[in-house]
Amino acid sequence: MEVRPDVPERIRGSHGAALRLSHRDEDGARLASLLWEFGPGWRAISSAMVGGGIGPAAWMLNAQVVAGYSRMDPVDHLLELAPAGPGVGMLTAASVDHFTRARDGGAEVVATVGLRVPTWAAAPEGAADPELAPMFLPGTINIAVAVPVAMSDAALVNAVMTVTEAKTQALLEAGFPCTGTASDAVCVAAPDRIPGGPEELFGGPRSTWGARIARAVHTAVRQGAHRWANRDEWAT
Repeated sequence: MEVRPDVPERIRGSHGAALRLSHRDEDGARLASLLWEFGPGWRAISSAMVGGGIGPAAWMLNAQVVAGYSRMDPVDHLLELAPAGPGVGMLTAASVDHFTRARDGGAEVVATVGLRVPTWAAAPEGAADPELAPMFLPGTINIAVAVPVAMSDAALVNAVMTVTEAKTQALLEAGFPCTGTASDAVCVAAPDRIPGGPEELFGGPRSTWGARIARAVHTAVRQGAHRWANRDEWAT
């Protein structure tokens, strides 16, 4: 497990993909963005505003914004920050500088963890919206996964389920009584399928690649949750 509070501008990831951390001054704050460049020949499944669904993805961008972010054009904002071509873009108020990273058997995960408002997925109808809590602390868990094998559409959907289950397990073990936050996002990237070529048909936690994804997500999110709980140490 690697935690990268002080990270060089470029980090070589698995599968030849490069991670690049950059910074910009915006809304009176210094904000980080993490760009994961896969290159051509990749596709992804994602819940993100940019590149959501299943489609080609040459890159994944996780861009930090200020707490209380109120722009009404988040898609345009992401596209201003992103490279050209197809990709996946996410926003978060969590500290992107303090992303966590884990690998397991070829599956690689990068996560940013903010837990301003830990949330249960199923809440009583009419309950007060916890997202109206004070905005001085960041929230949102963004998880990006890359595997070196082609996956069927069904396997990609199954992999998203596995990511979510492993995230929840990690949060509970880290002492947060929640399934996540109300604005979490996920991306799972894999090489393009070749007609007639091999592809993984399963992405559940007991499948070969699902198990690897689950372990890597669990490690990255649990480490990120512990770091968020001890965020006062970030300035030291």
